[in-house]
This record gives sequence, C-alpha cells and structure tokens, in this order.
Amino acid sequence: MKSFENRKWYEFYNPEMKRELTFPEVPLYKLLDQTAAQYGKRTAVIFEDHEMTYEELKDQVDRLAGAWDVLGFAKGERIGLMLSNHPEYIIAYYAAQKLGLIVVQINPRYTARELLQIMDDSEMSYLITEKEQFPMVEELKEMKELKHLLVAGGSSDDQRSLAHLIQRAAPITRDVEISMKEDVAVIQYTGGTTGKMKGAMLTHHNLVANVVQSYAMYGEKMVRGEEMVLTATPLYHVYAMTSAMNLGIYIGATNLLIQKFLVEDVLEKIKKYQPTFFPGVPGMYNAFVNHPDVEKYGLDCLKFCSSGSAPLPIEIIKRFESLTGAVIGEGFGLTEASPSTHRNPTSGVRKVGSIGIPLPGTDSKVVNEDNQELPENSVGELVIKGPQIMKGYWRKEDETSHALRNGWLYTGDLAMTDEDGYFYIVGRKKEMIINGGFNIYPQEIESVLYEHPDVKESAVIGIPHKEKGEIVKAYVVAKEGHDLDLEELKGHCYRNLTRYKVPKEFVVTHELPRNTVGKLLKRKLVEEEKRKRLKEETTDGIQQSYS
Repeated sequence: MKSFENRKWYEFYNPEMKRELTFPEVPLYKLLDQTAAQYGKRTAVIFEDHEMTYEELKDQVDRLAGAWDVLGFAKGERIGLMLSNHPEYIIAYYAAQKLGLIVVQINPRYTARELLQIMDDSEMSYLITEKEQFPMVEELKEMKELKHLLVAGGSSDDQRSLAHLIQRAAPITRDVEISMKEDVAVIQYTGGTTGKMKGAMLTHHNLVANVVQSYAMYGEKMVRGEEMVLTATPLYHVYAMTSAMNLGIYIGATNLLIQKFLVEDVLEKIKKYQPTFFPGVPGMYNAFVNHPDVEKYGLDCLKFCSSGSAPLPIEIIKRFESLTGAVIGEGFGLTEASPSTHRNPTSGVRKVGSIGIPLPGTDSKVVNEDNQELPENSVGELVIKGPQIMKGYWRKEDETSHALRNGWLYTGDLAMTDEDGYFYIVGRKKEMIINGGFNIYPQEIESVLYEHPDVKESAVIGIPHKEKGEIVKAYVVAKEGHDLDLEELKGHCYRNLTRYKVPKEFVVTHELPRNTVGKLLKRKLVEEEKRKRLKEETTDGIQQSYS
C-alpha cells in the first residue's frame, strides 16, 4: 500500500487496510474448496427453510462438474445461467468455475429477443434456465444451437435437470489448469459507459481480488465462520455475485438466499434467522423504511449493510438507520470493476453522502477532459485503477480501448473529492443537464425531492428547450396515503436549491421504471419524453399528470 501513501484518503485506512495486501493466485473455485475444508460442517446456504452445509455444497458442485466433464463441457466454453436465486445457482456457478467454463449471467426475466442477443454475442454453448422459461428457450434453439439446455429446480427424475445429473455423477477428481489473470471466469453484460450492450470480461484474478479487497475493507466487522449474509439481491447481478455469494463463501458465512424480494416475507426471515450482513439495493431499503411495522422485526441484528446498483438517497439512509440501528456503508462500484471500488470504512471517518475511499489496492482520481487530475471540490470524470478492473469487453476492441486507457478505467461518472480525499458522485456524464450554460446534476435535485415528507421516489431528467438548451423535469412518486401538492413541492425546491436547478416540470406517477435489481432506468423516461416532444411543443411551467 506504500504507493498510495501520498493520497489524502490513505490516512483513513485502518491498520488492516494499510498492510500490503496479497491477492491469492488461485482460481475462483478455490474459495469454496478452502472454506469447505475449514468450515465443512457449517451451514453454507439456507433456502426456504432448507439448509445445506459447506461439505454438502462442495460435494454437489464436484458431482455436477463431474457430470459436465463426462458430457464434454470444455474449458473456455460459455455457459449461461438464466436463474433467480436458488442453491442450484451457486452449485452451477462453482461447477462451471471448476471446469474453467465462462459463466454468462442472465436475468431470467429477459425476453426472447434480449436472450438471443446475448446468446449470439457470447456464442454460448450451454444454458441453464428455470422451468418457466424452458419453452421460450427451446424455441430459440432453432435459431441458435445449444449443445445442452438444462433446468434448475427440477426433479431428479427429469433428465434435463441439474438434480438428475448431480444424483448420478461421481465427483470430479481432476483440476483444470487456470491462468488467473488471463482466463475469464464471468462475462457480465452491461450498458457500460456508452449505453450499448457489451460483455465485461472478469478474470479469476479480478473476482478473487475484489473479494479479498472487500473483506479487508470490512475489517474486524466481519468474522470468519460467524456471519450470515442476507442475499435478497439477484445473484445474476455482479453486485450480489461478489458481495453476497463469493465474499460469503470466502469467509465461511451462511447465505440466507431469498428467491424473490417480498418485503413482508424478507422481514419475517430476518426476524427468524437474524442475518448480520446485508448487501442491498435502493429499492429494498426504500421498501423497509416505508413498512409500517419495520421496528418489530429486529433489524438491529444487522451489523453492517451496503448498497449497490444505484445511488441511495441520503434521506433513505437516515430513515433506515434511525429505524433499525443498522449502518449502511455507502460505496461505489460498476460491472467493469467486479464490481466494488469505493466504500466508507467501517471504522474511523464515515461521511454520509460520500461513496467513501478506494478499496485497498485501488487507486482513483477525478480528471478533466485533458486527463489532468483535478483538485478537491472540482467536478470531473471518475477514473479507477486496481486488480479488480476487467480484462476488457468481450470481442469489442474499440469499446475496450475507450474504457481502458493506460491502465485506468474511465467510468463515465462525474465525481469530486473533498479536503480528506473522500469521493462524491454527482451524476453521469451523459445525464448532466446544461441549462443556460450552467451544469446541473440530477442526483442533487433528487436528494432534495426525497427530503419532502410526501415523496417516496424521484427521478430527474433534462429535456430540450429552445432558449435554455435544457430544462429540468422531475418525476415523483407519492408515499402511500399521501397527496402531493405540486405548488408546495416546487416551493420546497426553491427553498433548498439555486433557482436554475428547480424543476420547471413535475409529473406525479405511480411508479418509476426500474430493472429487476432496483436500478432506475432513466433512459425510459428520456425515450418517453422524446416521443411526447415529437407530438407537442415544449411547455414551460408546472405540468401535473398521473400515470
């Protein structure tokens, strides 16, 4: 860590973070191997009240790898996991790593068109899906041939099921040779910094390093062999893959696996099992703070929480922490970084509203358009360097060279640092609104809207204006049982924002477009606005509509 001693944030590292980290030169599968040897009798997974020990998990992983080995699954081939949270997700993921296959993680809610796009781009050989999606995928086999199509969660009598293969196979005994820094473990599809779908290639080294970095960041808060992770975020998302599954396995934690986030059901499971760590997403925290009886479920069992996928409004952080006593450590990450890069430290200085400081072994800075590092309190693009940064985009050299330059990942996020070197995200480059020459960052306005007692959710976009270039438009969702007075809301904004930042248009809606992990899809609002603007002239003033 000596190379970072000149960085302002270095002094806020605890002794564990300051020591020279060594990133094990081992394939990802070894995380399970080592934990099973040390904590074999400990419960690895709880799913719908059924428990599985680490010994049992490793046995099933090795048997599935053995079955696939006999069937001819070969190192480097792509295998799609199109599954919601289930123990067989973990089993299939680690069996694939054991054989040196490349896992392609896929949202099970994808349409046929979306799935076909990924199948075609990755040149997928194998796909595991759920029974509900099986008929759709079978039809796609006519357009895109798969060597094997398998089902998770099926009966052992079903020859297509993973259970059938696991029950009849012998555990694999051979090791596949893995080049940790060259061999890709996961292709994670993302819009990345340009919005076009592309697959981030995450190597075994990237993923193992990010687990070790995350563990060092949590320090003494996370005790090996004693933690329970509440895994409600989908495992097909890179955030849950690392912060819940891989980190949990690395430290011998029990994974409390939630297939579908239903707030009442999750609260009951928290009350029953008392998890200690929760890597959640904003929509989940919002659901908790808006539940009328949240205090009755004992959320103070949570020693530490983190939030990923999208910015978490400060108002929700304050409400969650005051209701539960649990602490949310804000941070930052992106698919291309496996994904974690920044986090507020668990001990020492924590700054609400900041994404914190870089993880051990990670360097970061804010630069201008000429790639010059900017001083504190200056807004520029966030760039990151570290062992967790992807190898590149799958078969997209131009996209790779745009994102990776001289060892740095250019994130497309606008950020600034304070006098202590703590980082703050102010928005996306492509989402920045320019009004009469002034730069406006939607996240600042959204934070103010969240502070209003009647607002449950908010989203801010820029829309074209003939004179100003762009004006601010806000979409808001009212809390249950609350009526929004838009004139009063506009007054709230004027009291808390410079005049040019106050939204010129408001829309009250029942919900905002989000993906399955709760990330706000502003592009859908922008697309909707573009369609509308083709039909009518821009209106200035307050617009009230309900959808």
